[in-house]
Amino acid sequence: MKVSFPDQQDGVLYLTEGGTETEIMYKFGYELPKFAMYPLLDNPNAVEELRGMFQRYLDTVAKNGFSALVGGLDYRASPDWAEILGYSRQGLAEMQYRSIEFLRDLAKPYESQIPQILIVGVVGPRGDAYSLNQNITTNEAEDYHSVQLETLKSADVDLVWAATLNNVPEAVGVSRASTRVGLPVYVSFTLDSHHRLKSGPTLKEAIELVDEEAGGEKPDFYGINCSHPLEFDPALEPGSWVLRVRSLRPNAAMMDKVSLCKLGHLEDGNPVELGKQMGDLARRYPHIDIWGGCCGTWETHLDAIADNVATIRWKH
Repeated sequence: MKVSFPDQQDGVLYLTEGGTETEIMYKFGYELPKFAMYPLLDNPNAVEELRGMFQRYLDTVAKNGFSALVGGLDYRASPDWAEILGYSRQGLAEMQYRSIEFLRDLAKPYESQIPQILIVGVVGPRGDAYSLNQNITTNEAEDYHSVQLETLKSADVDLVWAATLNNVPEAVGVSRASTRVGLPVYVSFTLDSHHRLKSGPTLKEAIELVDEEAGGEKPDFYGINCSHPLEFDPALEPGSWVLRVRSLRPNAAMMDKVSLCKLGHLEDGNPVELGKQMGDLARRYPHIDIWGGCCGTWETHLDAIADNVATIRWKH
């Protein structure tokens, strides 16, 4: 039986963390091997910086009256990436458990300040998020991602975010695997400057294909991440399909995604403008209830986004 994430509820908005990887690299100077966050848990100084990052995020959630979706250390916690980093399967599972427990412990003091705090397991693509990744089949994706998902199930996460996917077969495979292990999942696509997935389809085409091919094992909903509003706004074509898009997590700046991760400094764009852009999207798409950030964003952007979205949804 499929385990589902709750439908949109009146008066409930969720805020996620921002671009944790770019923040820890460029604000605090930590290297991320293969863009992996969880190895930092073995560095006490890095743990303190991570704790501060997430506390500032949760402070922002509390300030704006949102509920919290807390994730962000396990994007690279899948077998191929872990093997490159020198982790055995058992070692990888241990790091996943530590990642989730770190977030749970951090969230506990906020339980009286935030209406609801949900823990999210993050599943990234098997390959490079910004390459085509056209070789993976649906069955391969299901088998591959099951390893990470089974550990997330035993860690008792509330939701799986399949982030920065750019092709249909992998999205279908992740969704099937999540359903099989008994976890709600949402698939988040990244779009390029042509307002499409790098593998070719439009957002509408990708969502309709995944829903069709996954059938009863389709994602609970969809999102967009690691794209700027100028890239993804034109992709939100009219039609009932757009109601399947429930989460928006923009990049701070409109520039090449690989460059954003390799600039050597934090490219934070214009937080005020980004907040206004997201507020406009909140007005036009009242069903979207999960808001946050991706590369280059941190609590300043999250606060601007939350304030603008709340003004549209709650203060009008």
